[in-house]
Amino acid sequence: MRDQDRQTIREEIDALRKNGARRQELSLHACKRLFFDFEIRPSMATVRDLTQTGSASDIPKDIELFWQRIRSTSKVRVGTGAIPPALEERAGELLGALFEEALTLARDALQTERAEFEAGQREAEHKIREAEARRAAADEMLQRSEARTEAAYVRVSELESQLAATSAQGALHQGNRDVLLARLEAENASLRQRIEAEQATNAGLRDRIDGLHEEMRKSTEHYAQQIKDALAEAERRVKPMLVELDSLRSMSSTWQAAQRDASKKEFDFIQQIATAKARADRLDIVLRERSDEVDVLTRQVSALRNQRGVDASVAAVLCSLAQAGRLTDDELAQLGKVVDGHVELPSRCPNCEEGEPELAEVDDGFELSCPECEYTSGAGASRLETLARFMAGTRLRAKA
Repeated sequence: MRDQDRQTIREEIDALRKNGARRQELSLHACKRLFFDFEIRPSMATVRDLTQTGSASDIPKDIELFWQRIRSTSKVRVGTGAIPPALEERAGELLGALFEEALTLARDALQTERAEFEAGQREAEHKIREAEARRAAADEMLQRSEARTEAAYVRVSELESQLAATSAQGALHQGNRDVLLARLEAENASLRQRIEAEQATNAGLRDRIDGLHEEMRKSTEHYAQQIKDALAEAERRVKPMLVELDSLRSMSSTWQAAQRDASKKEFDFIQQIATAKARADRLDIVLRERSDEVDVLTRQVSALRNQRGVDASVAAVLCSLAQAGRLTDDELAQLGKVVDGHVELPSRCPNCEEGEPELAEVDDGFELSCPECEYTSGAGASRLETLARFMAGTRLRAKA
């Protein structure tokens, strides 16, 4: 992926982050852009590089959620008929998996053929460069040959001028003219032979250069036709996959719109639930307040029932007499449970002065005991009798 595309995705993620998107939404957006737009399989390092957020345990979860959504979207419902729903769903998953596998194989084949085409293109370019190098070498040899030919022409011109000068001085050099003329003619003939040989060589080099040009042209046309055929074949294979990819993108857009509608409905439902819960909490508070008031009134009613209409001052005198041990067992039996509603238990055990006495119902009576020193009053028919026995036992221990 190019740096420009990577920067574009980062800008989109920054815009989503400014709009309040969470880490999971940022990771899902990066996965969608990588997979659908650039055909890159999302990885933890790639997603982390684009989003700049998330831990090593959170990003794999987001990628797995993305694949789950892709799998759920790619499920295909198989026709109608007497097919069980479970089998129908499994068949749809199988078709989706086959489609993904076919897409992967097609992409691999395309990459392989593209690599082969690029290798052939590189080989053709290499041969073209070699042919151009040979042509340059031939051109250089031709230039050298032409330079030698020009030098020979210059030499011939010089010799001809020398010959003309010698002819002008014929009277002075009559004796040596024939010899010199013969030598010059021989040199001239030798030079002409060398020029003809060089010209023949130059003609051969020109023919060789023309042959190399023709070979290079044929090779170029051949490899260009191969590349063109390969590109046409690749386009023919890729077009169905592009159509399928467009279909998947449209399905993804539809699913995203449905997801947004569902999210909006879920938000409205949560608001309604929150309103109902707040109202329920207020009613619960009122109910607890009313319940506490009812409990207080119930206790008051129970206390009034237990007091049996006995005057509080009289009940207090009887309780003080019972605690002082001035009431006999017969008198306590006669009183019974008349003043039990006015009896108040001692806050501390008079025996150990640490424990808090506890009153318990035993059979048809009561028993007052200390949980610390395990001192007890024994079973009594009424609360007043139990209190009197509890205090009487303490006085007996004090006298002893």
